[in-house]
Amino acid sequence: MLNFETRIGPDLGAHAPRYPQNGVPDWYRDAKLGFFVHWGLYSVPAWAVQHGEGVNIPAEDAYAWHQYAEWYGNTVRIAGSPTWERHQRVYGAGTSYEDLADLWDASAFDADAFVGELVGAGARYIIPTTKHHEGFCLWDTRTTGFNAVARGPRRDLIREFHDATRRAGARFGVYYSGALDWHVSDFPPIESDTDLFRFRRNDEHFSRYSASQLDELIERFSPDVLWNDIEWPDGGKGDDPFAVAALLKRYFESVPDGVVNDRWGVPYHGFLTREYRDIPDILDQPWESTRGLGYSFGFNQAEDARHSLSGDELIRMLVDVVSKNGNLLINVGPAADGSIPELQLAAMRTMGAWLGQNGSAIYGTRPWIRFGEPLAPVRYTSSAAGVHVHVMDPACGEVALPPELVGRDVRWADGSRAQIKTGRDGVSTIEIPDALRGAAVAVATAS
Repeated sequence: MLNFETRIGPDLGAHAPRYPQNGVPDWYRDAKLGFFVHWGLYSVPAWAVQHGEGVNIPAEDAYAWHQYAEWYGNTVRIAGSPTWERHQRVYGAGTSYEDLADLWDASAFDADAFVGELVGAGARYIIPTTKHHEGFCLWDTRTTGFNAVARGPRRDLIREFHDATRRAGARFGVYYSGALDWHVSDFPPIESDTDLFRFRRNDEHFSRYSASQLDELIERFSPDVLWNDIEWPDGGKGDDPFAVAALLKRYFESVPDGVVNDRWGVPYHGFLTREYRDIPDILDQPWESTRGLGYSFGFNQAEDARHSLSGDELIRMLVDVVSKNGNLLINVGPAADGSIPELQLAAMRTMGAWLGQNGSAIYGTRPWIRFGEPLAPVRYTSSAAGVHVHVMDPACGEVALPPELVGRDVRWADGSRAQIKTGRDGVSTIEIPDALRGAAVAVATAS
């Protein structure tokens, strides 16, 4: 996956604008866990080719056999692709992707119940997709009739998400596809990473269109996070009032403790993003790991438990990311009707239960002097309470205590004091209580 902070063109020389200098606020660094919600027209077919262990897809076919269901609007235009073939069978050759807008029934969506599940799973911030690459807007926008109020659900879904999230006491953010909008473009389908940046509009008119939409979102919802995707049209990177620099200035004036990501294609960013990536060590800059519970962000009905993270795997991923100075932005992909599929719910609820007991070792923490040990299944976080030792395989029965923590009072999350043993080799270990050996991660705190 691409590192977007390295894409900062075009070079405007003396005409380069001045960007805000806002950093990453403490509330974001303390939050640790957010939820993405990918929901759109792609949720109607809810389908992509299965990926995963044992599946070998040649690089040249990666876009025709795309793992992301939310890319259905692109893969369906690649003649002969599995998505194209299935679409003909299910919907008929005369049904376009955009026709799916009139088939979208979101009648099962209850924003308070939905958000309640996310907050119950431990979310401190929630970021729904306001407009994905398909161009369909989920709020009551003045800019286009291709939106969820005029068609399909006939509801302002972002307003409902926003209001429910604020009522639940969580932070609210918006995802927005800045430079890709297939509805207002007339390019061939994207079939490579090169096409990803070649087949997109960069003209001033589209730049103004994108800025108008994002200005609407800022004015109406004062989002705590602006999560832009696939950069911004080059025609909107100058010193004009509709360009990125001016837009971000207006945003930070409206939301002083807001934060942005790194996917703008300009020399300024907030936190770094890493998508479906394993990060080997602590990153100096605040960053965010993002992925779906399965191999897709949008709901893929072809996936089952073999393709999706279990609750225990999700917990271990969260701990690993936080130990390396990151936040985890895990995605839930609702069905078209607005319900959360049971497979996703099960993993979310398992994580929520674990955080209910161990959240003090996650929320508000910072990295320790190292994230873990090279040969031991352990991760570390630190806070005012001390150093939190996360045992990633509690069934092993015991774990070595790092020498820096020997002599401290060490207690397990249930309040029991850890039994420290020192072997002939001088290595101190702590025994894991029987009651914690079946946990996804057992946590002890050295104070």
